[in-house]
Amino acid sequence: MKNLCAVALLAGLAAPVWAASSTSCDQLANLKLPNIEITSATLVAAGAFTPPAGGGPNAAAQAKVYAALPAFCRVVASQHPTPDSDIKMELWMPAAGWNGRLAETGNGGFSSNIGLSSIAGYVAKGYAGTGSNTGKEGNDATPLIGHPEKVKDWGYRAVHQTTVTAKLILAAYYGNGPKYSYWDSCSTGGRQGWVAAEYFPNDFDGLLIGDPANPMSRLQANNIYVSLALNKDEASYITPPKWAMIHDKVLAQCDAIDGVKDGLIEDPMKCNFPVDSLLCKNGDAADCLTAPQMIALNTILTGSKNPRTGEQLYPGYPLGTAMAPGPIAGKSPDGSAVPTFRMLFQDSNWDFHTFDFDKDTARADQLGNNTINAVEPAKLQGVFARGGKIILYHGWEDPAISPLIQVKLYEDAVAANGGVDKTYGEMRLFMAPGMFHCGGGEGPNIWDKLDVISDWVEKGKAPDSIVAAHTNSQGYVDRTRPLCPYPEVAKYKGTGNINDAENFVCAKP
Repeated sequence: MKNLCAVALLAGLAAPVWAASSTSCDQLANLKLPNIEITSATLVAAGAFTPPAGGGPNAAAQAKVYAALPAFCRVVASQHPTPDSDIKMELWMPAAGWNGRLAETGNGGFSSNIGLSSIAGYVAKGYAGTGSNTGKEGNDATPLIGHPEKVKDWGYRAVHQTTVTAKLILAAYYGNGPKYSYWDSCSTGGRQGWVAAEYFPNDFDGLLIGDPANPMSRLQANNIYVSLALNKDEASYITPPKWAMIHDKVLAQCDAIDGVKDGLIEDPMKCNFPVDSLLCKNGDAADCLTAPQMIALNTILTGSKNPRTGEQLYPGYPLGTAMAPGPIAGKSPDGSAVPTFRMLFQDSNWDFHTFDFDKDTARADQLGNNTINAVEPAKLQGVFARGGKIILYHGWEDPAISPLIQVKLYEDAVAANGGVDKTYGEMRLFMAPGMFHCGGGEGPNIWDKLDVISDWVEKGKAPDSIVAAHTNSQGYVDRTRPLCPYPEVAKYKGTGNINDAENFVCAKP
């Protein structure tokens, strides 16, 4: 019975009926699938899941989500598509009331953590939820050195393999595979989403792709480029108070461009702030930048270029981005930058100070374009041809990944697939003013992403705008605002509460 279900799923023959399970949860431990070991299959009672230790600053909120979960079947498995592969995954399936959908979450940085809190959120909505450890353990590239197949797992195969395995197990448990499958992730997960859409267009019916680390070889080369500029010497470094000063001055000039002064820059690209005005006139001071700091700032704003040809390798950051030292503007490169090149170059001792922005960038691209980068947007036609939809989003104040890369990826994809008229019904980009990396910030950044993408895929309800919310420190909504499909922006109607979305309309800038 189990193997017949798997064959039916792969052949696309299973009928969409989800009223009763075909196999009990504990029996799934005996399910035989090629190169897959199910290590446990446990029915978790409603509210009985014990979250893992070390949940971080959101542990309390996550605990509430876990406590409210209905009963679900928790499957833990190891996948071995090659002899050197060991891709860990989890699949959570509602014991009752499954809505026929699968949602998959991705990863952040080089993290091998499976996104259990995201998976729990899917189950709370009636979805089956899954995710993987990318085929390695730990938060760096060490397990990938000397293991080329693990590099492929990390780059693209873990997500695809987990999707295929999840669908097989769902077919065995419910008697049918999912009617709809969705990707939902940000950062490295955004890169994984672009890779899934281009490499495996049949895996998902809808993809939510946020703040993507794609193309990763270029992103991490730029991170090193910025770090070397900021830390050329002590005089070049821009301190946290000065980053705040820059942000405040830019905000003061450009806040009201959209017709309302609300602490947000709706479209930073329309902000013509005179950068030279930041230069100190009479020695160093708190409200200006020294000449070495100005050089560093302009490097960040310009982005990395090939020193020999002048080719733009990666875009800069919009002026006004909240660049306080952290992922990018600190004393060392982003934590994923050095591991990326140690993985690609298969050299655990590689030193970022030796990076050649001409030869090494080309070499990293050559190695990465077949494994970790998605750089062939014409292949998105595979998603569009089967009715699939893609929603891209990015925070305009993302300090970790330039928001301009998502704009470029979108525009490249539009151009490669016939222009806006042919792609607007399949793919849209939503830029979030005031949003940091994947969330947070002063701007509205909370919205039910799965509801938006599923309405588009399943009901044909295209998102002409998305109402997003912002919460205060007590967790209460204090502002809503429409996010608009790029290049449209939210414009104030002229009357009414400026913190209420109904008083704004999406319009061309």
